[in-house]
Amino acid sequence: MRNHTRLMIALASILGTVSPSWASPAEDKIAAARKTIQAKADSPDAYAALAMALAARARETSDPDYYAQGEAEIARALKLDPNNLAAHRARIWLALGKHEFASARELAVALNKKVPDDLLTYAFLTDANVELGRYDDAENAADWLLRLRPGNVPGLTRAAYLRELYGDIEGALELMQKAYAGTPPGEKEELAWIMTHVSHLHLVAGNVPYAEMAANEALRLFPDYHYALAALAKVRTRQGRHADAAVLFEKRYEGARHPENLYDLAMALHESGKKDEARAAFAEFEKSARAEMNTADNSNHELVAYYAGVGANPAEALRIASMEMERRQDVMTLDAYAWALYANGRNQEARNAMRRALGVGVRDPRVREHAKAIDAAGE
Repeated sequence: MRNHTRLMIALASILGTVSPSWASPAEDKIAAARKTIQAKADSPDAYAALAMALAARARETSDPDYYAQGEAEIARALKLDPNNLAAHRARIWLALGKHEFASARELAVALNKKVPDDLLTYAFLTDANVELGRYDDAENAADWLLRLRPGNVPGLTRAAYLRELYGDIEGALELMQKAYAGTPPGEKEELAWIMTHVSHLHLVAGNVPYAEMAANEALRLFPDYHYALAALAKVRTRQGRHADAAVLFEKRYEGARHPENLYDLAMALHESGKKDEARAAFAEFEKSARAEMNTADNSNHELVAYYAGVGANPAEALRIASMEMERRQDVMTLDAYAWALYANGRNQEARNAMRRALGVGVRDPRVREHAKAIDAAGE
């Protein structure tokens, strides 16, 4: 990749200006919003700010209970002012956080019609459309976001993600560099999230040392951050250090006890030769993932991978993949569907589904590995 050394040097110079802190930006914002509410109990903006801060804390901790708390604050804001822009923004952001992507898109489209120059609404439209696989609509929303205010951080991060989907990893890294530079130093979690994604991009490009550097920097900025622990674990997996990856995935799961996180841990245990521990982890994963299978925030991609692989139930893999395809048809869902078809010997259908996924331009190693296996299969 051209210029990746320059990019990391530039990031390193920016990183040197940021002092690490264990303080939670979201907790500070929650406290500030509650203080404002104590002084002005009739301020809908204060309740909306509290809802957004609670959603930020949900991302910091991966604890969905914060979304429920946020919804209660949005209800209070809208009761005071049904047209409050900040409350409607928060409502969409919480829907995205809960993976209610179709609902989030519907709400964002409606708000965009009322307030056509609101930056965050375009950001949310981009997010929802990406998750649903409506990439043309996502690109249009991201384009408007950057036209309205060139160089804004929400626009840069959304554009970076689209660049990645389209296969332009270097362009995505450049945009993330700009987003990092434009993020206030106090926003530790946001900075760590950006560096986590920088790690992911380098790993996609095969630049393992840079991926490791970025993941470690994310952990320096926000110690034990669950996204950064996963990023470093994936680096260890790429390095063939499966036991080390398992330790990191276990630490991530301790702080963010979601089934998809347990699946990563089970796979790392399996690859490191700890078969009994892996078997127990897979069993617990299957039980907890099936319990949320029909909810919006599910682990169905991981269930498909499990049943198509070590779970040895290809028919169930295809049933779940087909169910998820009814919800959304983004690249990763198409990949899961293609892999389930392949596991059932329906190779031509698998190739057709994978062709749709690859048509976007995605370079994700797992998708490419699946595509290679499917392409090599007979009719």
